[in-house]
Amino acid sequence: MEITTDGATLVLHGAFDVRSTWEVRNAIYGCLEALDGVDHEVVVDMTDVSTIDLTALRLLAVATRHAWLTGHHLTVRNPGPAVRRMAHLARLAHAIEVERVAATA
Repeated sequence: MEITTDGATLVLHGAFDVRSTWEVRNAIYGCLEALDGVDHEVVVDMTDVSTIDLTALRLLAVATRHAWLTGHHLTVRNPGPAVRRMAHLARLAHAIEVERVAATA
């Protein structure tokens, strides 16, 4: 797992699983702390995430809730079909907010 940052956007690359949850957790909570007192949203870009496991999904659900409780907003951008399917199978799709993209005509 490789993580790059662009302001309040974390871009994840590779497999997001139990081996990388601690690193991703630290990055997400570090962004949230950096935004303390500022009304911004943290975006986790998962365009390049190939696979995800239950531990990683639980991390995203808990971080989403923590962000909301602290007055911030955490959204996931571009989760692939495998990520979406796993979120539905794990019954965590409702706990993770996916960024809505406007449809083009």
